[in-house]
Amino acid sequence: MAVGQQAGRPPLRTHQRLALTALEQAWAAGRRRAWTVLPPGAGKTRVGLETAEALLASGEIERVVVLGPNTAIVGQWEAQAASLDLALTAWTYQAVALFDPDAEVDEQGEEQSQVARLHENGRARVEELRAAGPLLLVLDECHHLLEVWGRLLAELLADLPDARVLGLTATPPAALTREQAELVDTLFGGTVFEASIPAVVREGDLAPFAEVVWLVQPTPHEAAWVDSSAERFAELVAALADPSFGSVPFLEWLNRRLVERSASGAATRADASWARLAAAEPALADAALRLHHAGMLTLPPGARPTEEHRRDPSADDWVLLVGDWATGHLLRSEDPADAAALEGVRRALPAVGHVLTRNGVRRGRSPIDRALARSEAKTHAAVEIARVEQQALGERRRLLVLCDHESATATLPVDLRGVLSEQAGSAHAVLAALVSDPAGSDALLVTGSTVAGGVPTLERLVAHVATTDAGLAASLRVSPEPTVPGGAVHRLEGPWTSRRWVPHVTRFLEQGGTTVLVGTRGLLGEGWDARSVSGLVDLTSVTTTTAVVQTRGRALRTDPTHPDKVAVNWSVVCVSDRHPRGDRDWLRLVRKHAGFFGVDADGEVVDGVGHIDPAFSPYAAPPDSEVDAVNARMVLCAEDRAGIRERWRVGEPYADRPGRTVRVRPRRAGTVGTLATPVPVAVRLAGLEPRTPVPQATPGGPVLGGGALLAGVLGPGLDLPVVALVVLTVALVAALLLRRTTLAGRGRALVAAGAVPPSVEQVAGAVADALHDCGLVGAGAAALAVEVDASGEYRCRLAGVPEPESEVFARALDEALGPVLSPRYVVPRHLLLDRPRPTSELVAAARGRLLEPDGTVWHPVPTVLGVRAERAAAYARAFDHWVGGGEAVYTGSPEGAGVLAAQRGSDPFDVATVMRRHWT
Repeated sequence: MAVGQQAGRPPLRTHQRLALTALEQAWAAGRRRAWTVLPPGAGKTRVGLETAEALLASGEIERVVVLGPNTAIVGQWEAQAASLDLALTAWTYQAVALFDPDAEVDEQGEEQSQVARLHENGRARVEELRAAGPLLLVLDECHHLLEVWGRLLAELLADLPDARVLGLTATPPAALTREQAELVDTLFGGTVFEASIPAVVREGDLAPFAEVVWLVQPTPHEAAWVDSSAERFAELVAALADPSFGSVPFLEWLNRRLVERSASGAATRADASWARLAAAEPALADAALRLHHAGMLTLPPGARPTEEHRRDPSADDWVLLVGDWATGHLLRSEDPADAAALEGVRRALPAVGHVLTRNGVRRGRSPIDRALARSEAKTHAAVEIARVEQQALGERRRLLVLCDHESATATLPVDLRGVLSEQAGSAHAVLAALVSDPAGSDALLVTGSTVAGGVPTLERLVAHVATTDAGLAASLRVSPEPTVPGGAVHRLEGPWTSRRWVPHVTRFLEQGGTTVLVGTRGLLGEGWDARSVSGLVDLTSVTTTTAVVQTRGRALRTDPTHPDKVAVNWSVVCVSDRHPRGDRDWLRLVRKHAGFFGVDADGEVVDGVGHIDPAFSPYAAPPDSEVDAVNARMVLCAEDRAGIRERWRVGEPYADRPGRTVRVRPRRAGTVGTLATPVPVAVRLAGLEPRTPVPQATPGGPVLGGGALLAGVLGPGLDLPVVALVVLTVALVAALLLRRTTLAGRGRALVAAGAVPPSVEQVAGAVADALHDCGLVGAGAAALAVEVDASGEYRCRLAGVPEPESEVFARALDEALGPVLSPRYVVPRHLLLDRPRPTSELVAAARGRLLEPDGTVWHPVPTVLGVRAERAAAYARAFDHWVGGGEAVYTGSPEGAGVLAAQRGSDPFDVATVMRRHWT
């Protein structure tokens, strides 16, 4: 019987089967190590156990050892292995990676290996592995090893050259750092199999879900502190525009420094100079472009602002630029004006978490970050979300609320004393708020040290425990005193630990004893499973992709009792546009969703905050004025569970391939057309070849037939030749006039069509074909996918190619639609104006004769196509085919330099573009 189909076992899921097939092929090819990626809930444990069973049966191994990050995961392996009657040994990583603090160096003072530094218990585990014989070592959630014990893992695997090693993780390769990816490639030879969360959702093995956000602003008490904190920095920013602030004004200094830094080196072209500066000092270049957006700096030659630059400078931008001014000039000057400016800088920087020292600006404490992360408004938001979920789901609600910590242990900074309460942001504070509201009165708190809730809920929990463990239930009691005097929260006391109470509380939640469970990410995150969880409220500040995937994974399990389950995951974010660092919490949200795919309102699966709301930008938080409107949209989304499921299109085919999309929004009407095919206009401008054959008029045979008919009617009494001559003359004149009128009409229509600006699709077709002709992508315009949404925004991508090629296309199209700045090559597009024209000119147009253009517009050749003349020529040919143009002109030539001088800064299409990562 095939693996996974033994009697009594559930059938393998699609991605489990694919993963096992890939592993079987890898072992057969001689690999001894394999790295496999499956999302939380996709069944990694089953894959590991099936692999172990197959290798044991074949005699290739004699023992199975599993390492996992915590006792919960280790317990899952032990329980599932027992159900399969499979013997294995399971340890936590900490059981092995326990280091002796006194063993960093040997007796000669040399640094010791990682294995030699292990505590004796850890070394004993390693020795046991060495002596185990043919072995399968399973590393579950092995991203932990990369993050903490990468060197130890390398040494450990080097000591086990004959072992089979299976790495299992939910962290996608794209989320690994460069060092981690290199380590995976070195130790495992790359990824054997990978499945994404969207793929498993599309299969129906994870629940469809939506990511939504609840925005809050600081409470009035917190806002007063925020305003006072921002005041000094706002004064500094205003002073920086004053030419009398310092002996060398800030903006003059910045312009000078940009010129110096971009001009250093051998390159003389403006684009090369700016590109070198942007590569060497990207933060400085980005800050300067945002200062340009704010109208305080001219656009540096060669620079091209993109989405991330189309906003005002952030606090970090100001700190960087002001720090350069201070260290490069103010600290070296003895001018009294500079001393006053320096003092203004020194007084303002602490408001944004920096201090000025004799050696320059360094990062200090940032109270605003903590004020936003622990704002009491977030606690109130958790209650509002509980109310929304209750209205949407009723008794089916199973809401998980995750916090960073159970209770505050660190003392608040002096700046925040009296601003935040000591327990702000803690799980206990959230529980107290929930229990005091009807929407969360049944909420329960479970942590590594506490079970707490309202008295009725705790009494129900004790009764629940009694159904399976009467002895334990008899030893439990509800504390008579509340955790806070006058409060409604009590603790459940008794002789038990989290290893015993977490399973009881989980079953209590599954059965509806509580519908809101509050806990910490450490306990109810990785390794904890409750299939009925209907949604998540994320109050944590962790931002790694690994942590985000794991926390979201708690809600994505399918629920056999409710096959139509749809999960909604809420992120609570505090924003304030009244402080220069009021976007700190928003940027945490951005980091959480970078690399995490979700479905957007149009049914497109994209990563980043764009799948929460298409209006969201990763570079700027929504202004305070939009908070209520955003929350209203989020509530509507959360209530429409059926719509969320429909947008995921569960069961439809998919490629499980990421790519890049360019989103194009015209800034004003008339700058781009709507044609989706190569330019169809028969009108040719001087110097261009005809595209479309012009139909020719049919000779006037029917007219002669008309003359004969007339002669027959008039009878034989007239001179037939004379009549025929008259009639023929009249008919020919009429035919000529008719034909001229027809041709003029056709010419007028063709000229009008020629006056329509090219469409986004036409430019995209030119880019795709040129890239394909140059061998830079595997498909041309035939693989283009262009959609237009209800708002008029274009979404363009090159389908069916690997993500790197998709990104090449997206960046090239972004540049092709952009303004003329400092390209190496440009291509012309000759203009026709839809204006009154002489009939002779319109007739000539209809006959395909060449016309003089009314003007010429120049467009940049994308950088990747402008590096060599051959590529630029390929783009010119494709542009000529799709749009209509001429030969590419090198801007380093006299002719090209003149064109560039006249056209620099022009923006023919005048569109706003952003790039997003999508899933196919």
